[in-house]
Amino acid sequence: MAVLTVIAFHAGAIGGGFIGVDVFFVISGFLITRLLWTELAGTGRINLTRFYAARARRLLPAAATVLVATAAATVALLPPLQARSALDDGLASALYVGNYRFALTGTDYLSHNAPSPFQHYWSLGVEEQFYLLWPMLLLAAGLLWGRSRRRRQPSTVPYLVLLVAVGAASLALSVSWTQTWPSWAFFSLPTRAWELAAGGLVAVSAPLWRRLPAGFAAIAGFSGLGVIGWAATHIDDRTPYPGTAAILPVLGTALVIVAGCATPTRGAGRWLSLPPMRAIGRLSYSWYLWHWPLLLFAPIVAGHPLGWPGRLTAVAASFLLAVLTLRYVERPIRYARPLRRSAGLSLVLGSAVTAAAVSAALILPMVVPVPAGRSQPAAAAVVHSAARPNLAPVDPLASALAAARTAVDASARHAPLPADLSPALGAAPGDKPEVFLDGCVRSWLEVGVPDCVSGDPSAPTTVALVGDSHAAMWQPALEPVARRNHWRLVTMAKVTCPLQDIPITSPYLGRTYSECEQWREQALSRLASERPRLVILSMSRRYGADFGFTSYDPAWIASLTDLIADLRAATGGRVLVLGPVPDPRANVPVCLSAHPDDILACSPDRTPGLNTAGITAESRATGDGGGQYADLSALFCAAGVCPVVVGNDLVFRDDNHLTVSYSRTLAPVLGMIAEQAIAPRS
Repeated sequence: MAVLTVIAFHAGAIGGGFIGVDVFFVISGFLITRLLWTELAGTGRINLTRFYAARARRLLPAAATVLVATAAATVALLPPLQARSALDDGLASALYVGNYRFALTGTDYLSHNAPSPFQHYWSLGVEEQFYLLWPMLLLAAGLLWGRSRRRRQPSTVPYLVLLVAVGAASLALSVSWTQTWPSWAFFSLPTRAWELAAGGLVAVSAPLWRRLPAGFAAIAGFSGLGVIGWAATHIDDRTPYPGTAAILPVLGTALVIVAGCATPTRGAGRWLSLPPMRAIGRLSYSWYLWHWPLLLFAPIVAGHPLGWPGRLTAVAASFLLAVLTLRYVERPIRYARPLRRSAGLSLVLGSAVTAAAVSAALILPMVVPVPAGRSQPAAAAVVHSAARPNLAPVDPLASALAAARTAVDASARHAPLPADLSPALGAAPGDKPEVFLDGCVRSWLEVGVPDCVSGDPSAPTTVALVGDSHAAMWQPALEPVARRNHWRLVTMAKVTCPLQDIPITSPYLGRTYSECEQWREQALSRLASERPRLVILSMSRRYGADFGFTSYDPAWIASLTDLIADLRAATGGRVLVLGPVPDPRANVPVCLSAHPDDILACSPDRTPGLNTAGITAESRATGDGGGQYADLSALFCAAGVCPVVVGNDLVFRDDNHLTVSYSRTLAPVLGMIAEQAIAPRS
């Protein structure tokens, strides 16, 4: 049942099928604790070598087989840059620490990673870490209790105390981190241990449950199945998880196991013992390993998103691969007599297959080098024009915009990557302004406005660059301008947090984005005290309904007018709103690594890359608030397309943020826009 819910979730059939993993954890906690407790009660000890050997035979060969196959498919099917990142996931998964890598990348707003073909290995990481630590904790509890009580016969008391203590601490941590560090709450052992402990509690207290009347057991069993089913269909990816929501599938699974202790062949146990369900149970491990990479790779092979027939075909193919893996890998190794007789040989085998998986993840990146430029070096884009003393004076900003438009138009053509691409594709993800690395750009959970000053720090004229990460990406362009003009440039930014006063939720945190609301107040207070001559406001225009509003919607436009008016009143200065950059609608370096011979293959059309109607509405709203609006379309887009390489500059480092290189290239024109905005008016 657990594997069916997970597969149904990944296939798009039910919204809460990921709760199947919680079911796995409770069952695993029950089975492993029962196994260890039985040995401990019978012999007074646990043979750790034999225990680890049995786990190695049972789990590692199939996991390594699927991982190596997935790694090969990753190299064959994914763009080189994405493949190399995915193989890093594979390496972590082969070492059974993938859950912590996914926790780290899941909390990195700027990573913008596509789904990993190895992401489902996170639960195996939790399981393996549990298998490593749990026997030692049980032994320690037994030893401490035995020494203090001088008992010869084992008592359930120390183990029940241990299970309750671990479960309570883990549940409290899970609830807390679900609100503050949701990715760590989801992927880490400390926040999942309570689910395993719940299964352990049922295992240690099994004699009690065996005395349940058959009627009560039947009610408990079917109630548990009902709770699991309800959770799978009513919890979804908008639910803060695991947190308190995970109590439902854990409780439901515990009830089913309790019922099985009393009446294993009656009630829910009879239904779960039907031949089809038992067959699925035998296949569940291999089926779980195969289903996700096939669902992920199938659309790539097909060349289009999958409908229901395609997804069912992928699920069926993963089922067949699971059958083959069970027959030719799992069973032969698990039940091989030489391995069963020798724990040492089993451990050697486990080490060998793990080494094979690690080697695949280490060696295969050599097969997919990141493409370098294949054409001659390109001239750097020039976005300013030289002085023309013999000609009549012209508007320098208009001249700069014309030069930028010329550079963009010249790049709007089918051409390979230039040999001197800046930054190189492999370096692009790390091409972040310093303000993203030194704490100036506040992360999801951070509040406060640090003293982030550049340009001329001692200058009397202050210019403030304020907004979300799209404001911070302009700092490399404005910093040299601030130095030249002797401005004190203050940067205030927080990820996914526009400065407008709009109620906001965070899809990353799964709750009201209270940290954003707090930061807004702090930033506005800081601006009121700083009283900058010019506030430069910039923000992403990719906010969708999951934030509680949509970029360019009526609330967005109205709040922009109000914000500008409030800033002018609070600071006494001027407000400049920077228009949007185009939306590439894909991770640009990844896309170019798959299309190094044609930059236009990754370049969005001007429509829908830029929302012309939205820009017009923002410009009008800015004027209504008393501010100035800078339409930056000419810096990025030709008549029909927005090239992602201009001159030798890579424009985007991910799917929406500018590279430092292109930001600096635009410094002359950004400087003129800012200079005109701050200049005294006649």
